[in-house]
Amino acid sequence: MTSSPQRPAPGDELALLKAEFQAGAEAGTDVWHSALGGAVCVADPAAARAVMGNRDGVVAETSDFYHHRHGVFGPREAQLTIGRAARTLIQRHLQDRRADLPALVAGRLAPRSEWPDAGNLLVLEHLRDVLLHPDAPRHLHRTVDAIVARAVSAGARRRHSAPARLLFRRRALHALRTEVRARQRAARPPGHPAGPRDLLDVVVGGGGPVADAGELVEVYLSFLFATAGSIGFALGWSVLLAGTHPERAAADPGRTVREALRLWPVAWLFARTPSRALELGGTPVTPRDRLMVCSYLVHRHPGHWERPDEFVPERWAEGVPDGAYLPFGLGPHTCAGATVTVRLLEDLVGLLTRDWRVSVTSDGGGPQVGPALAPPRFTAVLSRPDGWPERR
Repeated sequence: MTSSPQRPAPGDELALLKAEFQAGAEAGTDVWHSALGGAVCVADPAAARAVMGNRDGVVAETSDFYHHRHGVFGPREAQLTIGRAARTLIQRHLQDRRADLPALVAGRLAPRSEWPDAGNLLVLEHLRDVLLHPDAPRHLHRTVDAIVARAVSAGARRRHSAPARLLFRRRALHALRTEVRARQRAARPPGHPAGPRDLLDVVVGGGGPVADAGELVEVYLSFLFATAGSIGFALGWSVLLAGTHPERAAADPGRTVREALRLWPVAWLFARTPSRALELGGTPVTPRDRLMVCSYLVHRHPGHWERPDEFVPERWAEGVPDGAYLPFGLGPHTCAGATVTVRLLEDLVGLLTRDWRVSVTSDGGGPQVGPALAPPRFTAVLSRPDGWPERR
């Protein structure tokens, strides 16, 4: 397939790939050389699974989570230690605080809330003690709040000038590095009987006392973006779809969440580097190429999904069609928090669709495209269903 060499404007990457995919469909091509920075885009589900699963070593191993400005945090054993400890900590928190969700939803979202920021802030509040334990210094809690407002929320970068963003970044990183070094000097080992107090303890304990503090901060920030950012955006897509399809308000929450993640995967583009020359979906690829697995296109591939662009939560009664579904990646670097993420989303969507009537008004825009695929801005109005008992 021939594509234009013109570089897309920021935010147009998804539109470009959709247009290229549609053009290639006429020739039966779903792996192609894209105008997106010279990348090879992968939309074929089988090819996507081969790249992401990497059973045959077709790509150089990498992580979608443990990146920092100088490379990838490692070794792999430290990644696994951090992932296991983080998952255990979050699971325990969600179990202990599940009873708090109804009051949190009522207080944060009713009667009116502005999205997607409302989702980010709700998740931040619910997981605050996981991100930073309550006795952490107050200025650190303020720093985390400011990071969410200025760097995690959709469109945050456009609300602040480049010099202001740079100054804030320096201050925030300094505060976090200082705390990391303090915890390294008095670190709890991974096997400490009391366990980690928060995700910063998890990162410091997994990295060890000699790990670079700056790298540990960036791993911690990945957790912050994955929780308040990615989970918040996924919740936003679920609320938007449920609110604009009232005829499916009674759908099983699990099916609603999975269908929202299918239509609008927050992690929509995964980068990999080929380990050798090969042919992928009929397209030759070399180690000089950059592979981009587009889960958005995989999830809407017309050869693998019926009514691929429609919100049809009942399709999940039949399972996953041909494995054409990878909202959390695939293989050895699948998101470690996938299970706990889905559980929290199901709990929240279940509360909203069972206890409330949700109506939404969108600003008419499309998705906010960046490293994450965030919903457009919309307003959600929550009201109690008819017959709901009055509070006393």
